[in-house]
Amino acid sequence: MSSFSTRILLTVLSLAIFVPGLPVNAASNQEQHVNDRILVQPKAGLSRTEFSRILQRAGAVPERVIEQINLHIIRVPVQAEEKVRKALSQNPHINFAERDQPLSLEETTANDPYYSKAWHLQKMQAPLAWDNALGNGVTVAVLDTGVDPYHPDLSGKLVPGRNAVDGTSDTSDIHGHGTQVAGVIGAISDNGIGVTSLAWNTVIMPVRVSNAGNGAAYPSDIAAGLAWAADNGASVANISYNVTSSAAVSSAAQYMMSKGGIVVVAAGNNGSNPGYKDNPDLISVSATSSSDTKTSWSNYGNYVDVAAPGAGIWTTKKGGGYGSVSGTSFSSPATAAVVALVQSVNYRLSPQSVIQLVEDSADDLGSAGWDSFYGHGRVNAAAAVQAALMTDAGDHQAPTAGFDSPTQGQKVSGIVPVSVIAQDNVGVTKVDLLANGRLVASVATKPYSFSWDTRGEADGSATLVAYAHDAAGNQGSRSISVNVANTGGQGSPDTDAPQVRITTPGDGSTVSGTVGISATASDDTGIARLDILVDGNLLCSSSANGLSCNWNSRKASSGVHTISAQATDRAGKTAMTAIQVTKAGSTKGRGNGKKK
Repeated sequence: MSSFSTRILLTVLSLAIFVPGLPVNAASNQEQHVNDRILVQPKAGLSRTEFSRILQRAGAVPERVIEQINLHIIRVPVQAEEKVRKALSQNPHINFAERDQPLSLEETTANDPYYSKAWHLQKMQAPLAWDNALGNGVTVAVLDTGVDPYHPDLSGKLVPGRNAVDGTSDTSDIHGHGTQVAGVIGAISDNGIGVTSLAWNTVIMPVRVSNAGNGAAYPSDIAAGLAWAADNGASVANISYNVTSSAAVSSAAQYMMSKGGIVVVAAGNNGSNPGYKDNPDLISVSATSSSDTKTSWSNYGNYVDVAAPGAGIWTTKKGGGYGSVSGTSFSSPATAAVVALVQSVNYRLSPQSVIQLVEDSADDLGSAGWDSFYGHGRVNAAAAVQAALMTDAGDHQAPTAGFDSPTQGQKVSGIVPVSVIAQDNVGVTKVDLLANGRLVASVATKPYSFSWDTRGEADGSATLVAYAHDAAGNQGSRSISVNVANTGGQGSPDTDAPQVRITTPGDGSTVSGTVGISATASDDTGIARLDILVDGNLLCSSSANGLSCNWNSRKASSGVHTISAQATDRAGKTAMTAIQVTKAGSTKGRGNGKKK
């Protein structure tokens, strides 16, 4: 090509690229095929000068480059695109050359009559998630008032369940609420009838936790139902009751987590802050409207982890019908369904990893970062699934185990409290304690505390071994020797209070994010209880001589906070020490500070 022709070509191209009044990458241009642009990647090491010569010979003009991957966007004469692409593809110095053309969204839609009313599916980007995940192979337990087994959009989705109240197999819906919850999660979809669920191919395990006509349930029945579900194959459980503060339900949730399961619960519908503490064993969900704002009636507070649509949700109704419902009762199953989608595309993910992933991929609403209205944001199904697909869940790192108490060489007698510290990069599922080779007990939930009856041991040296296990089958251990001495007198009366100190963090330090707090205590007769408190609120407790736990400072206000430790000995005497720390400014995201 002559220099004159080249100048004409460049002039024409410059006119084609710049159109006054039209922004770069305008939507009108994106809607049609760009037939004068090619993506080219030269081989590594090719000089810019030589690459420019190749483009010049091909009649192409560079537009811009993506430096990180050495990808060049070039312009070519209109209608010459394919000819130039082939020429560049055949050049030995070019890795590839391909057309730059718009790709339509590969959204999956459903033909159910009420699909057009399901605003929450689009808001959560469920159609994009369905291209990769439909919940195959995941069982979701619905702990509620039962599920209508004859509903046409649910009858083919149910597996045998449990009535946790009376121990029977009667899981028919006594109220109607459970059928509505089940439909949000897994109503049969794309079948030409009814509504569209979030996780089409999940199976529903009905666990009835109420025999009352008004649907009321006891925490004891919920905890029992949750433990049963964990033992019978459920990997997700939804509880549309306000149970965040229940220790019984939390314990059952820890048990389910030790088996690889995750529990999602409703935040409540009182439109207030109930003052609950953060519960690391549950995903607590507030409710949003179609405008992506918290509903007036949704509860909020430090315990909220994420938000999800909960107003005007179309779902199944008892008796075979359909209707619109509202409440955090439906935000919770919407989130549980997303958890199921994530599990279905990456079953190797630990519960802690799934929780973290769902939180981190949520759309941040309200104040930047975590806030008490939306937690980490409104759940995004497509983003969560995509993150799961890109996450390497391989776990080859063994957990670590150690003893808080007793200590190496300590003299022990009677029933001895044993406290084990166990940690893992993903999550500890179980800790075993062995004494002289015999299993004392196994613990699946924190704290990893044991009571060892030394009266069955001979006086003298005894070996304690703690084994920590993770979900991948990795195992770590630690052993100590103690001196058993069950013979002799009772000793002198206890006259001294225990000694207690906070080992971390340091007094006057500045903290942020997840703050590890450790305290130790000692006493001549033994420690009965050791507590760690933040601003007067109990954070954790143990019967051991040492205690460590995490404080999620992201939910605390900036400024000065008081950390205290209180020890009580076996004679009832107490001692307390305290330090002050300064909370730094908050940042978005939680990192590893919440669900661990």
